[in-house]
Amino acid sequence: MFEGIPFWAIVVDYVLGVVMWTLIGRFAMGIFLPEDSSFFFMRVFVKSTDPLLKLFKPVTPAFLIQPMRPVYVAWFFFMFRFYAMPWLLGYSMMGMLSFPLEGEVAQVISRLFGKFLN
Repeated sequence: MFEGIPFWAIVVDYVLGVVMWTLIGRFAMGIFLPEDSSFFFMRVFVKSTDPLLKLFKPVTPAFLIQPMRPVYVAWFFFMFRFYAMPWLLGYSMMGMLSFPLEGEVAQVISRLFGKFLN
């Protein structure tokens, strides 16, 4: 699946992808739970993403409500992955599901549901 993609690019994309999806997970959990919840997964999301939210605080608009800030920061990671990674790899553009992390997940889901449908 990763023919022609350097190993460093896959590692960088996986790290950025995990960070992005963790921020989105925090937002999603925040819909149902308060930030100071004792639920284990919420504590993990808050503890792992708070440093990023503090790092991005200077570029986060003040009018943005607190629960939306993780999605805003996740958008930066998405934009870097969507625009900068292909540029660094020398591609003029990349298609749908061309991110290595999401491509792997899509293949697993396809194999899983392919077994049930056939």
